[in-house]
Amino acid sequence: MKNQKKIRLVLADDHAIVRAGIRQFLDMEDDFEVVAEADDGEQAKLYIEQLKPDVAVLDIQMPKSSGIDVTRHIRTKHLPVGILVLTAYEDTPYVTAVLKAGANGYVLKTARPAEIIQAVRDVYAGKSVLDKAIVSKVLDYLSAEENKHPTSNLSDRELEVLTLAAKGFTNRAIAVQLSISDRTVQGHFARIFEKLQANSRTEAVMKAVSMGLIAPGIADEG
Repeated sequence: MKNQKKIRLVLADDHAIVRAGIRQFLDMEDDFEVVAEADDGEQAKLYIEQLKPDVAVLDIQMPKSSGIDVTRHIRTKHLPVGILVLTAYEDTPYVTAVLKAGANGYVLKTARPAEIIQAVRDVYAGKSVLDKAIVSKVLDYLSAEENKHPTSNLSDRELEVLTLAAKGFTNRAIAVQLSISDRTVQGHFARIFEKLQANSRTEAVMKAVSMGLIAPGIADEG
């Protein structure tokens, strides 16, 4: 695999043993490179700003700053970093808070190493990732929220874009599929996020599914 571009990772978890275990199987992948490890949220912010990794793998509960705060910080700074939350927490409020903050994926630590590795690759590719164990709970929660505040004014094209996103298509793949430019796809997502009040593809897809606008493709992926 000469000259293969490596996916550069920052790993943040306050438990050294857990962090070492995660790093062990990440390091086994030829195209992964863990460029830094952080044991608290403030350190994670610093490493991410300085090293500009491709993907940040974050725990939720960390000293000084939570994974949710770190995610919000990254998005506020508009850093081009994929965010995968890897945590033991499967409570819906945690999941929805992370998605609202702008995370690209949410995977439980009970997942198999192969599933976590694939989640990193998917987030790097621009896909949305949500652990199957929590999909139904999140959908139920979002559905209840949307019933309180119903809204749906997506155009047909925006629905097409979001449907392809739910099936795991990257922005570039969506552009090819619909014969439009990458920039046009980005514009569609900007309007989708605004209309659905979402901060990430994952949150937008889950909201659209909960509202019955698109089929739950994300729940069937991977």
